[in-house]
Amino acid sequence: MRLRPGGERPSTLLGAPRRPARLQLQPHYDPEAFGRFSEAIARLLGTARYLVFQTVVVFSWISWNVVFRDHPFGFDPYPFILLTLALSLQASYAAPLILLAQNRQAERDREEAEIDRRTNTRLQADTEYLARELAAIRLALGEMPTREYLAEELDSLQAEVRRLQARLERERRDPAATAD
Repeated sequence: MRLRPGGERPSTLLGAPRRPARLQLQPHYDPEAFGRFSEAIARLLGTARYLVFQTVVVFSWISWNVVFRDHPFGFDPYPFILLTLALSLQASYAAPLILLAQNRQAERDREEAEIDRRTNTRLQADTEYLARELAAIRLALGEMPTREYLAEELDSLQAEVRRLQARLERERRDPAATAD
């Protein structure tokens, strides 16, 4: 047992987590899980299969209640109040779920557009850099000798070499001519 310097026992240890003073009964939901659920519902409600299924259910409901209108098996007589209530309830839940799914999709589209914008900005900067480099290369190539210029220079050098060789030959034959 550890005691405080004053001799009294500690009420809590510093290494132990604190316990809440009272129980908090707040509902907790995972927004991502709820969003995925709403997207799944929206994908289901947006299919032809669901439309056909709902049409079959409504047609069966109405047919059943028309055929058995005077029997105890008919559970929703002619104005079909229960069917209207069921469809209204389905619509009241489907509309917000579809809107939530659309909002999530819009958020994903915004994020993707932002990524595309950043990518395009980088690509534009890279393109401008490459254009400047290409312009610098073109300017540098403009100062470089061309094939024709080099051929002319080689021809003039060969002519100069031939002239010098001829002069050397003459000097070898006639050393007195070098005094000129």
